[in-house]
Amino acid sequence: MSVENGARGEVQESPTIILERLHDDVSLPVRATTGSAGFDLRAHLRDRLVRFSDGEAVYERSANRAGDEWGIELAPREMALIPLGFRTRLPHDVEAQIRPRSGQAFKHALTVPNSPGTIDSDYAEEWMVIVRNDAPVTRRIAHGERIAQVVFSRFVAPEFQLSLVDRTSERAGGFGSTGKH
Repeated sequence: MSVENGARGEVQESPTIILERLHDDVSLPVRATTGSAGFDLRAHLRDRLVRFSDGEAVYERSANRAGDEWGIELAPREMALIPLGFRTRLPHDVEAQIRPRSGQAFKHALTVPNSPGTIDSDYAEEWMVIVRNDAPVTRRIAHGERIAQVVFSRFVAPEFQLSLVDRTSERAGGFGSTGKH
């Protein structure tokens, strides 16, 4: 697929991402609409061991069944590393940025504390998302639930050169400010 860059009129090929399912029932990342920048990511918790953190200790618990539904319980302020059940090979100049879903954050106080989390192009293990329950009550995350989104972005890896850096007269003196009111 080709995408036109409106500013310059250039046509740029969309990158191809190789994706491997690690389990038969894995839901692939999907966009909700053709205008969506983010692809929804779903928890893969069926019969899984999940890592948790309370900010002081890291520990593991198995996902459990509630009726026919697999899932985990996430206590207030507790974090979990939620497995997604797939791994990828990204093009060398593409990163994946993991972000919260606004509906989950607003309605259920489920956040991605390191947002945006980065998955580098050379990462070849199972994708996982760090989520935190910012609600004052325990929350259940179910197998297959949409927990985050991913936006893909090209990046540059510049070389650095040691040299003196000239200061401009307009920006000298203020951290994070032009000094103008």
